[in-house]
Amino acid sequence: MGFQGGVWQVRSGDQRVGEILIDEADFPWLSGSFTPGPAFDTVRDLFARELELVNRLTERDDDKIVDEWEQAYDEIRACVSLSSPDGPVPEFLLHVEDDRAWFRWSDEPFDEEEAEEEQESGG
Repeated sequence: MGFQGGVWQVRSGDQRVGEILIDEADFPWLSGSFTPGPAFDTVRDLFARELELVNRLTERDDDKIVDEWEQAYDEIRACVSLSSPDGPVPEFLLHVEDDRAWFRWSDEPFDEEEAEEEQESGG
């Protein structure tokens, strides 16, 4: 699958949270312009909190912050799903800031240690 130019969907149930038009592919990360949808306001604060915690982790590695990040990201995962142009993906790590989104995805569950390392590096 070619990634650049592809449009990925972020949804909450049957509501459109937003679309990501891929303009960069640096495997395993994809990034692109984010266009919010009608349901984005319901998760905007969750994404802002998650990114704030990622940024704090890049400044200071702290188990308490890691725990807070995991809880914040669990809330995001409970609220949204991600679909490639070919359909839903079962596993992803998604960041949204203003009009940009970046994420990694997998057809298989992530190794927890690997996901923690990636989020700590700010993806």
